[in-house]
Amino acid sequence: MSQRDNLNLSTKQSNTVIQDWRPEDTQFWQQTGQKIASRNLWISIPSLLLAFCVWMLFSAVAVNLNKVGFNFTTDQLFLLTALPSVSGALLRVPYSFVIPIFGGRRWTAISTVFLVIPCIWLGYAVQNPTTSYQTFVIISLLCGFAGANFASSMANISFFFPKARQGGALGLNGGLGNLGVSVMQLVAPFIVGVGVFTFMGGTGTVQPDGSVLWLENAAWIWVPFLLLFTVMAWFGMNDLATNKASLKAQLPVLKRGHLWILSFLYLATFGSFIGFSAGFAMLSKTQFPDVIILKFAFFGPFLGALARPVGGMLSDRFGGVKVTVVNFVVMSIFSGLLFFTLPEQGQGGSFAAFYGVFMVLFLTAGLGSGSTFQMIAVVFRKLTVDRVMSQGATEQEAQKEAVTESAAALGFISAIGAIGGFFIPKAFGTSLTLTGSPADAMKVFFVFYISCVFITWLVYGRKHK
Repeated sequence: MSQRDNLNLSTKQSNTVIQDWRPEDTQFWQQTGQKIASRNLWISIPSLLLAFCVWMLFSAVAVNLNKVGFNFTTDQLFLLTALPSVSGALLRVPYSFVIPIFGGRRWTAISTVFLVIPCIWLGYAVQNPTTSYQTFVIISLLCGFAGANFASSMANISFFFPKARQGGALGLNGGLGNLGVSVMQLVAPFIVGVGVFTFMGGTGTVQPDGSVLWLENAAWIWVPFLLLFTVMAWFGMNDLATNKASLKAQLPVLKRGHLWILSFLYLATFGSFIGFSAGFAMLSKTQFPDVIILKFAFFGPFLGALARPVGGMLSDRFGGVKVTVVNFVVMSIFSGLLFFTLPEQGQGGSFAAFYGVFMVLFLTAGLGSGSTFQMIAVVFRKLTVDRVMSQGATEQEAQKEAVTESAAALGFISAIGAIGGFFIPKAFGTSLTLTGSPADAMKVFFVFYISCVFITWLVYGRKHK
């Protein structure tokens, strides 16, 4: 590449909209692409982390609502923790396709600043004991917009990196983004004990032991950070003109059979991670009421989030299929062991064993999220390139369509996975209401994980040894 070409390329890349993007070109990647991709990744990660903080707000807020003057039932509280996953899953479908239409920079900024709305509203709602349950339902559903950000964020980052580096890049974006769950559950118990937002009208609620619970802080603490990273996304990220595509061009991905198979597997991994994150605190409170669970709840999501990039990197090295199969075997074993840790009719049980088993389930759910996401990228890239080239297209044309279709698949499959955030806490709540125990819900999860072992191996393992 001549000095003049380098100058022209530098000019093209200096704008917020990049006209020339060739990550599979080794020379381009080393000279220009890697630096730009890394900058977009490291702004995307904290933006996504904050989105996860907002998405899982009710997992920390719900357990405290009755302490500040409300009188909701256990099933109602479980529902509030589950509802953000419903709207998040549904919204991930359109969010899967928005990046090629609007651009990653614009959409990251817009979708981040929107999250200020449910945070501020929730902060005022928890201070008024006359706030209706229906109002909390609406706020809970609005928090789901934060969960939808994952689909657009992962699709956006997939455009920036070559296929050989996608497992690691997507693992970092998703894994460190997932840390938002544990960050929120770590920060919330501390910040609700400090009157840092009295200037916004925070009043706090006096507790029986004389302490003051500032529950509004759990929501308001994220507002300044959301505003900061909105500005950083707007001025620091890029839109890729080369990956512009209409909705019509992306929709054919819904016809691919592998989309639905991989969605099932991702539901078992990421769905478990986000479902356990949403419901673990409430479940622990019902089974071991003497334990102050909010002091320990953050560690499971923390393990799962850290494990996600490891799952992606292990898959890049050993293959996503092998890592995923082993992971599902471990998930099956430990979901079975959980039955032995639960109390029966309020007697017996071991919180230490219960907590330890759940930590392994969090770890494997995170690891599997990374490995299954790597499988999605690899499978769709290969299938799309083979199909398009068989129709007479050039390799360059096939690679471009593969990038677009893979990004759409990554986003859509993430939507299916998010449904686990509703079904798991809702299953726990329903099982507890009907039988007084979460055991029936765990039986369903146990069978689900075993089926995933066989599906992964039979569909992908024998073909990709």
